[in-house]
Amino acid sequence: MTDQTAVVEVHVKPSLIAAWFHHLMTNPVIEVDGKEYAAKWGTSEVTVTRGTHRISVYFRYRGQKNARLAEASKEFSTAGASSGVQVTATLGPRNGSTFRFEEPVTHG
Repeated sequence: MTDQTAVVEVHVKPSLIAAWFHHLMTNPVIEVDGKEYAAKWGTSEVTVTRGTHRISVYFRYRGQKNARLAEASKEFSTAGASSGVQVTATLGPRNGSTFRFEEPVTHG
């Protein structure tokens, strides 16, 4: 029987200019198919079923519960991956910038 899950390794990066601020004052959030996962600046892992998914990345100031600041979304697929997929989201440098996604890397 084959494994029906895959690991999505999500690298969430603040801009270099404001990294110190984001590490102290904000928390990134990863959302896959509408389900939120607490994240950290750096690498977090989420286990998903095989197939196509929608990922969103955003941040909140510490203490906020509902804000979705700098949000960006993207579809990705784990269908061709034997062990998982790596996704990188980098926050832009300006106030009001959104996250930018690099193309997902499939681990075969």
